[in-house]
Amino acid sequence: MPTHITDTTTLHNGVKMPWFGLGVYKVKDGDEVISSVNAALKAGYRSIDTAALYQNEDGVGQAIKESGIPRNDLFITTKVWNDAQGYESTLKAFDESIRKLGVEYIDLYLIHWPVKGKYKDTWRALETLYRKGSVRAIGVSNFLIHHLEDLLGDSTIKPMVNQVEFHPWLTQVELQNFCKSHNIQLEASSPLARGQLVNHPLITKIANKYGKTTAQVILRWTLQHQVITIPKSVKEERIIQNADIFDFQLSQEDMNTLDACNINKRVGTDPHSYD
Repeated sequence: MPTHITDTTTLHNGVKMPWFGLGVYKVKDGDEVISSVNAALKAGYRSIDTAALYQNEDGVGQAIKESGIPRNDLFITTKVWNDAQGYESTLKAFDESIRKLGVEYIDLYLIHWPVKGKYKDTWRALETLYRKGSVRAIGVSNFLIHHLEDLLGDSTIKPMVNQVEFHPWLTQVELQNFCKSHNIQLEASSPLARGQLVNHPLITKIANKYGKTTAQVILRWTLQHQVITIPKSVKEERIIQNADIFDFQLSQEDMNTLDACNINKRVGTDPHSYD
C-alpha cells in the first residue's frame, strides 16, 4: 500500500507509475493550469494527467518547465482525442501534444474513448510510438470489458493502463477484476464523482472517525483498491489536502461500507452508449 505521495506501482512493462497524481480536466489553459500544476509539484506531486481535449497542454508544459524538476522525475500522461483517432492522424496528434507540452517523450499515452471502427487503428499508432520509444507506456481510457477483449484479440501489446470513472457510487467490480486478471492497471478519473460525494452522510461519518475530510477518505479508499487516482483541483489548499492521505489506513469494515455505496451511478458519459 502506498505510504508516500511519490510511491509507484509497476506497470506490466516494468515502468513505474505514481499511485497518485493531479488531473487537469476543465482547468483553463494559461494562469489557472500553470498555478494548479505549480502548486501540485510544490506539494510533492510528480504525476500530471492532461489530454488534447482539455486544451491546456501548453500551460502544463509551461509549469513543468518553470518547476525546474528533472524530466525523469515526472510522470506525464496525455490522451488522443476522438477527432484525431486513426493511424496517421494519431501519430500527428501525438506530435502536436509533445510540441505543446515541450517534452521529448510522454510517460503514458492513452486513447481517450473507444471510438467505434477507429480505436484499433489508433492502438496500432500507440504501439508504433511505444516501439519507437516516444512513449514509455500506452493505455486506454473509458474502455469497458468488451472493448478491451476486442482490442486484446488484435493487438501485439496489451494496454498497461485503463483510466475509467471510479468512485464509491461506481465501483466497477467486474472491470476491476478483468483488468487485474490481464495485468492492466486501473486508474480512477473523477474519484470524487466531480465533488458530488463530498457531503455523503455515510462517508462523512467515516471521515470524522479518522479526523480526515470525505475527499481524503475516498481517495484513500481508491488507493486501497490498488487503483491509481488523479483528483483535480485548482485551489492550492485543496491540492495539498488531497495529498494528505498517506498517514492513515481504512479498516476492512470501512472499506466494505464504502464499497456498499455502489449504485452504478455515473457522473460522466457512459461508454455503453457513447458514440
